[in-house]
Amino acid sequence: MSQPIAADRREPHDPAKGAAPADVLPRNRQLYFNGDWHSAGGKMLELFNPATGASLGEVAQATAGDVDAAVKAAKAAYRVWRNVAPAERAKILRRIAEIVRANARELALIDAIDGGNPVHEMLGDVANAAAQLDFFAGLVTEMKGQSVPLGRDSVNFSVREPRGVIGRIIPFNHPFMFCAAKSAAPLAAGNTVIVKPPDQAPLSSLRFAELIEGLLPPGVFNVLPGGRDAGAALASHPDVAMISLIGSVQAGRAVMKAGADTIKPVLLELGGKNALVALADADPDEVAAAVVAGMNFIWCGQSCGSTSRAFLHESIHDAVVERIAERVKHFRPGDPSDPATTMGAIISRQQLDKVMGFIADTKAEGAKLLCGGGRPEDPALAKGNFVEPTVFTEVTPAMRLAREEVFGPVLAVFRWSDEASMLETVNSVEYGLTCSIWTNDVRDAHRLAAEVQAGFVWINEVSRHFLGTPFGGYKQSGLGREECLEELLSYTQEKHIHVNLKRPARA
Repeated sequence: MSQPIAADRREPHDPAKGAAPADVLPRNRQLYFNGDWHSAGGKMLELFNPATGASLGEVAQATAGDVDAAVKAAKAAYRVWRNVAPAERAKILRRIAEIVRANARELALIDAIDGGNPVHEMLGDVANAAAQLDFFAGLVTEMKGQSVPLGRDSVNFSVREPRGVIGRIIPFNHPFMFCAAKSAAPLAAGNTVIVKPPDQAPLSSLRFAELIEGLLPPGVFNVLPGGRDAGAALASHPDVAMISLIGSVQAGRAVMKAGADTIKPVLLELGGKNALVALADADPDEVAAAVVAGMNFIWCGQSCGSTSRAFLHESIHDAVVERIAERVKHFRPGDPSDPATTMGAIISRQQLDKVMGFIADTKAEGAKLLCGGGRPEDPALAKGNFVEPTVFTEVTPAMRLAREEVFGPVLAVFRWSDEASMLETVNSVEYGLTCSIWTNDVRDAHRLAAEVQAGFVWINEVSRHFLGTPFGGYKQSGLGREECLEELLSYTQEKHIHVNLKRPARA
């Protein structure tokens, strides 16, 4: 059984000393399945630090053949793991949560180096992952069936059973949290899991596999780094019982198509073009703080739940915009491994170019640039994928920025006066993940919450998740709900059992 590495085994990284210590990053860069490390059949992919451009070494890329071998191992392990008593599965998950907490600084630093998000925020991701491991460990006795009264001659009841091998495809914005936290529910339910980490930031998933090696029976938890081909092979494999994805709408469509031939269920948390709506009676200071916080500038806006469209009533619009401009100054791009950094780097040069393209298009379409819009002038940041926090005002519904997800630090501000027209614009996009409503009138709050087409609505709050409450989207923002009992139950299937109690008639 693996032992946790003490949280203080090394000093926190000092960015003044240059590159992070080599022993922070995982030693194993191969495929992890069946309780061991395996060479990949495909090529190796070189990784780069988004903040510096420095090489982080190479990582194996799984092929369809590697996926097949891992699925076979996970399928065999399922026959063992499903028969482990729920209380024992819960005990192991709690042990994993302890290991995660003991190695929080190391895991957060890996994601900062590999993914570009500030290390102090990544500590929150690690804490969240440990909390979800504990949460689902505590729900193992809630996977209950039901009894159906049909008279004295029979007993009719249902039981919940695990599905089998679960494929989980995760994105680059919260790599460790999604690897560990999103494995908790399927493991608690008695399934085996194959994680395909993001090809841009797979290192924390590999380190997680190193840390918990030996805690679970071989083949129960597996990590296959790779690109789209590996994800497609996982989604289409006939022995994968269910596939779950967090990612873009395009990726969700691809996963559904890949799984269609085997009629496998999917759980999808997809993109968002989320609205924050402020009514005339809302406090400008509170609204400005919420607008900036909801945009998730600290992650460079790389969050599906970012409220990237702010609808401000005309009576408070100017006051709020003035305060937004001041608050955005807090977010300054910098070294993600420095605890003082308030804004990280875009994950890749390709994504940076996409963000800059949105900014150029929005300027050309006539929106007013309030702040940002360019690359930082600091020469120390020249090799990184950095962009200034950017805010446009006077955005109109026809503009590209009003309709498409940027997945970058670009906020669109709308001025509104007519509620019906505003709601039509809010609901006009294909997405429907989150919405934030700001008002002091409880009637207006409930009325608008019922009108907006979103799966998670905050009233006088923004961005926060509450473990135990269902998180998921409407429309093309996904299928299913996570962070709650429904997530656990989605990894089970219900079986009805009929028992005939009637004695046979005597001859």
